Amino acid sequence: MPTGLVALLDDVAAIAKVAATSLDDISVAAARAGTKSAGVVIDDAAVTPQYVTGFEPARELPMIWKIAKGSIKNKLVFLLPAAVLLGQFAPFLIPIILIFGGLFLCYEAAEKVLEWLHIDETTKHEAPAIVEGPGREDEMVSGAIRTDFILSAEIMAIALSEITDEIWWQQGIILALIGVVITVGVYGVVALIVKMDDVGLHLAIENEGIVAAFGRGLVAFMPKLLITISVIGTLAMAWVGGGLLVHNIAAVGWHGPEHLIQAMIIALVSQVPQAIASTLYSILFAILSGLFGVAIGAVIAPLVHKIIPHGEEVTG
Repeated sequence: MPTGLVALLDDVAAIAKVAATSLDDISVAAARAGTKSAGVVIDDAAVTPQYVTGFEPARELPMIWKIAKGSIKNKLVFLLPAAVLLGQFAPFLIPIILIFGGLFLCYEAAEKVLEWLHIDETTKHEAPAIVEGPGREDEMVSGAIRTDFILSAEIMAIALSEITDEIWWQQGIILALIGVVITVGVYGVVALIVKMDDVGLHLAIENEGIVAAFGRGLVAFMPKLLITISVIGTLAMAWVGGGLLVHNIAAVGWHGPEHLIQAMIIALVSQVPQAIASTLYSILFAILSGLFGVAIGAVIAPLVHKIIPHGEEVTG
């Protein structure tokens, strides 16, 4: 075999190995970055079903499909290029953006906690205003897509903060992968949620005995499922939002909250076996960061209510 061809095959093999390694690195980085977005993703899944409430069952899935397409457009057409440019030319802005993102998540989480405690019942964002008239469906879909844009921006910013060491094209692939996977996952779950009660109703009406009982149980279970998702989403938002604040406030030069939380945790874990100390440290850091986030959000909420009058409904 000619030497030149051997060298070419060696080069191709080397390139293939690099490509395989890069793909493996990308998948690992995408999983790591996507995990950090959990709080926003859960909140997205909890909020979206409300935008198709009150419509004919036959229109629910088409509406969700429209919202999902709008979500993909938000992430890949608008936010992805902006995120890659930000990562390449202004990475120093990422901590500042994440601080504002953390404040938003902490505000959202604190509002729900304050409502649960009956301290503040002026929440606007949980139930979008139902639009009436011939353009009702288009208005509700547009409102859902606007809400998705805010949540998608949070997801992309959080993901970007985890992959700043990657080169620009890898960042683009990772963010695109996260955007597509999260969108498919969220709106697939949303579609399942909004149709489960229809399935249960059909089983209850068209069948008897155990099948009918299962259908009635499914219908009764749906409100509880939505409440559970909302609670989990709130806790996740507090954890993610508080963590964003603590870490990124430290990144811009103020280490006070981070050092205080670390000191409290060290005092607590110093007496436990070394084998579980690291895991316990991570759990306690998440809990204390979440509590810090809720406290900050509770301070922000009254200020927001002064800016947005209590009687004003916000759609999207």
